[in-house]
Amino acid sequence: MQSTEANQRIARISAHLHPSNHQMEESSILKRAECRAKGGAPGFKVAILGAAGGIGQPLSLLMKMNPLVSVLHLYDVVNTPGVTADISHMDTGAVVKGFLGQQQLESALTGMDLIIIPAGVPRKPGMTRDDLFNINAGIVKTICEGIAKCCPNAIVNLISNPVNSTVPIAAEVFKKAGTYDPKKLLGVTMLDVVRANTFVTRPNPFRQNSLPLRRFGKTGFDLPGQVAGVEGDSAPRGDSGATPPEENSNLYAYVEGYIWHLETNFK
Repeated sequence: MQSTEANQRIARISAHLHPSNHQMEESSILKRAECRAKGGAPGFKVAILGAAGGIGQPLSLLMKMNPLVSVLHLYDVVNTPGVTADISHMDTGAVVKGFLGQQQLESALTGMDLIIIPAGVPRKPGMTRDDLFNINAGIVKTICEGIAKCCPNAIVNLISNPVNSTVPIAAEVFKKAGTYDPKKLLGVTMLDVVRANTFVTRPNPFRQNSLPLRRFGKTGFDLPGQVAGVEGDSAPRGDSGATPPEENSNLYAYVEGYIWHLETNFK
């Protein structure tokens, strides 16, 4: 039953990415003879670039647990062997392989269906967004050049901050290489949505799941009546190197305004 559900989900994703194939038989859409896990079930080949970092490690764990993943490549410039060993010991189907250093980047990317990029440096005390961009932009550029060369048809999920700046860089690299597909390049901002939901539900009586917030526009503050997160590197958190809460007055102001809107209109 689980294998059937996984096959159906893969078919739906394939139909979205390749609309011209949506009437083909499911067996044709799922023809991935070269992509088999230990159990023999078809699945996706996934590469995580930055797998040894604070986001990369739990993300690698989740990917290893996902029944849709048959091959999992873990890449980073440091500490990859240890992370790979730990993740590979899990008793799930995905076959795990680690890659270390720039010289192994192309090997990590070759043949992949999905690339997830949490690579980059976190924002440290005293760093501006420009400082962060100057470092992470070069990392993203190098990685995307490798993607364009080794797996041009892969779906690319960018987590590296600042996301609203690194995604355009990736797009330009792919355009230059002639491999750009807007359906396959995504910036991950779910962390912002989760934080905004948390801030809104703390001081009011509404249940948390009754306040679904969404992030709109390039700044996150474009639509009135909505609360949206700031970039992940500047949202308030503990000792992770982000901007401290007192510097996030805009976010709190929008949250307070949204709460006032709820209390005024839904008493």
